[in-house]
Amino acid sequence: MRVSIEIKMPKKRKALTKTVKRWSSDDEQLPPKLSRVKQSEMPPLLCFDSPVSLFESLIQPMDREVFFREYWEKKPLHLQRSDSSTASYYQSLFQLSDLYSLCSQGMEYYRDVNVVRCTNGKKEVLNKEGQVKSSVLTKYLSQNKATIQFHQPQRFKDELWRIQEKLECFFGALVGSNVYITPQESQGLPAHYDDVEVFILQLEGQKQWLLYTPTVPLAAEYSVESGDRIGSPTHDIILKAGDLLYFPRGTIHQAKTPAGVDHSTHLTLSTYQRMSWGDMLLDVFPSLLCDSSKTDISLREGMPRRLLLGSSEDLDTSRRLASVLRSLADEMETGKLGVHSTHMKRDFIMNRLPPYSQQLLTPSQRIPAMEDMVCLRFKDHMVITVEPSQERTDEAPELVVLVLHSLKNQRESHMMGGLCVEEEERDISRGLKFPLSHLQALRQLQKAEHLAVAQLQLPTDEAKLNLVLALWSESLLHVL
Repeated sequence: MRVSIEIKMPKKRKALTKTVKRWSSDDEQLPPKLSRVKQSEMPPLLCFDSPVSLFESLIQPMDREVFFREYWEKKPLHLQRSDSSTASYYQSLFQLSDLYSLCSQGMEYYRDVNVVRCTNGKKEVLNKEGQVKSSVLTKYLSQNKATIQFHQPQRFKDELWRIQEKLECFFGALVGSNVYITPQESQGLPAHYDDVEVFILQLEGQKQWLLYTPTVPLAAEYSVESGDRIGSPTHDIILKAGDLLYFPRGTIHQAKTPAGVDHSTHLTLSTYQRMSWGDMLLDVFPSLLCDSSKTDISLREGMPRRLLLGSSEDLDTSRRLASVLRSLADEMETGKLGVHSTHMKRDFIMNRLPPYSQQLLTPSQRIPAMEDMVCLRFKDHMVITVEPSQERTDEAPELVVLVLHSLKNQRESHMMGGLCVEEEERDISRGLKFPLSHLQALRQLQKAEHLAVAQLQLPTDEAKLNLVLALWSESLLHVL
């Protein structure tokens, strides 16, 4: 049986058999390619003091710097936890009984739950129509040996909301999750690879994972791989309750629940979908080229006649385009041409989780005044972007500053298909628009722990007060 990660991530706006020796925790020797860390004393709880402390406690005892230097985007890591308190804490995040109780809340097939199994290397979907009933799920598990895939449990479980909100602050990227519940001697999904970085938390029971060398390193999309392409496993891992497994996007994997284990429940945390340098270039280059063409007449000159019919030498065309790119690169490097990541920032901030402490999402009691000291709230939940105004003219557009935030996002819709926000009015409903002259003052607030309103780098007291009042009204500013 094979279980794997098939992650639902929001869409970008237009934007988860060979026989090998099995290794368990009792083996004295590990295969040379298997990275595994043991720990005798694990803290029972994660540390939520900061995004960094949360991630460090998640991968403990692995050092954070070592992880990113040696494992992130490079190779799998198995963290083996022997402390029963860690296993108990993981189990509290989600278990089979939680799924049964949630059935009374109107969950539906496809949207919330998928019922799948792997038969002869093929994925078989057993979903019914309409609402999910716990009695039917029990039959699927016991009679059909099917895997229950529960989408985005952070919508229902507060502790997962808390974890994933902090991880989104840590990574600066969306973090999704799925729960997989698989009966013994069964597999839900065929061998495949994902386009996300994956962290597996084993919550209940055990699961055997087979990992293979990527055919597409750091893959940019999900794909099923046939048995004749994947070769022999590089890793054969038994995950026990409390264990964590990480592997990079593109890692081919499949998993099954071993015999003698009633069922396995694991949680997948996934991140870094469409977060590559290539994605950044696709995001910034259109606006970069558009801005440059407003001032560079050579970019507005017509192409040679019949170029699209192939009547011009390809080499000449390549040289002309290469010259343009070199010129753009020089202007970017010297700072003459601004680089603005507009769509990626918007997609992240509009689709991510709201702050866990939503009881704080009201303006502080005191209205800011000139003599006050102030500080930004929820810095990790806001982005400052510089964008052209929406007016379409042949002249270089006026730039404006947008402060967008996720304080009004809906936890219930997190990672459920994405939120396409095209109209400026809807964007501004999640933030504020300022003249470009306010950028330096906003950067001051962003960098400082606290700052006097009078020290803001704006020309008049009225402008300073208007800025802090606007931020205060959005619950983004606290008066000390």
